[in-house]
Amino acid sequence: MRFEDRGFLINKVKYNENSVVAEFFTENNGKVSGLIFGATSTKIKNFLLIGNHFNVQFNSKNNNKAGYFKVEIEKIFTPYFLDNKIKLNCILYALNLIKILTVEYQSNSKIYNQFYRFFELLNSNEWIKKFIFWELEIIKLVGYDINFIDYIDKNKFKFNDSYVKTFDGTKEIPSFLFKNDNIKINQDELKAGLKVVGDFLNKSVLIPNNINYPSLRNQFIKLI
Repeated sequence: MRFEDRGFLINKVKYNENSVVAEFFTENNGKVSGLIFGATSTKIKNFLLIGNHFNVQFNSKNNNKAGYFKVEIEKIFTPYFLDNKIKLNCILYALNLIKILTVEYQSNSKIYNQFYRFFELLNSNEWIKKFIFWELEIIKLVGYDINFIDYIDKNKFKFNDSYVKTFDGTKEIPSFLFKNDNIKINQDELKAGLKVVGDFLNKSVLIPNNINYPSLRNQFIKLI
């Protein structure tokens, strides 16, 4: 298999002294993994950060042998956030989420375009709130959708309520998850929203597919 494409680096693992195994989410070929030889050279290593965007050439002789990449940086994204621990951890988790929810060689232009949207929201106001909805969109794009308003008694919901109990009374859902408004929400509501989305992700997506809950998500939430 041979192709030229462009994509975001979503993971890399050291292979030997000079090489890494890298995973890219590409525009036309989806998630692809392979070796990058000479990854420690000064020409490559300073740009080889997950989240950055590359032009890639992929070459694999057959399906039984690992392919390899030749890469050229197209645009940097992650380095702008290296001094912001919370946003950097958010980047690590977001890319890990896409890694664990997608399969190799399955193209998805909507997920690919969400990378650009993700880095845009990091520069916006109320970026954590926007990230929560971004995360829900990624989950939806791999086939799992939820409408939180279906889990509450609409007759008992008042528009000014910050939290609404579910029908069974076991959980409280932050109302911003189903209200279309621009009202500012506090840190506790954000964390509650992240918890509710995390429960949905774990019970509806990860556990049924035998995928471990990502520790990177917990690390990100602890920093907020």
